[in-house]
Amino acid sequence: MAREDRRNNRRERDETPEFADRLVAINRVSKTVKGGKRFGFAALVVVGDQRGRVGFGKGKAKEVPEAIRKATESAKRNMIRVPLRDGRTLHHDGLGRHGAGKVVMRTAPQGTGIIAGGPMRAVFEMLGVQDVVAKSNGSQNPYNMIRATLDGLRNQTSPRSVAQRRGKKVADILPKRDQQPDASSQVAEEA
Repeated sequence: MAREDRRNNRRERDETPEFADRLVAINRVSKTVKGGKRFGFAALVVVGDQRGRVGFGKGKAKEVPEAIRKATESAKRNMIRVPLRDGRTLHHDGLGRHGAGKVVMRTAPQGTGIIAGGPMRAVFEMLGVQDVVAKSNGSQNPYNMIRATLDGLRNQTSPRSVAQRRGKKVADILPKRDQQPDASSQVAEEA
């Protein structure tokens, strides 16, 4: 019985939804040896399902396609889930850090698009975010930028998870829209 369950779990893992991947950087490295130089390639890939899951991986090999394949497999193994508001933007503003890389991410109204630099843009596109404003400060190394972005995304929380952790209802946590005074009603009262 347990063996059948393991087989079914393995089959379900193999039939995971198709992931989109984006090659962020490829680096040619050389090693000088007695007969000359030996070249190798390092690839950095971001993978996501465009519905709230994203991961990155790096791979090294003698040939470019092999390096990309290794990086893609590594990225699929290291995925994180990020809660998205309305499936299009982040729930709240966030900061991410890794080494000397700092990243600021802000929610954006619908129609804004992805305003972010190269490696960060790849992460947001693979995550499925449609509206976000992001700025990278410090390190411009794509590895550090991606790690800082994922650090900021790991800290994202949804109102549902906060309510569950605090033992409250989602409505108790979110600000009430009717309690906030409307600017037009204030002007009418003063007149």
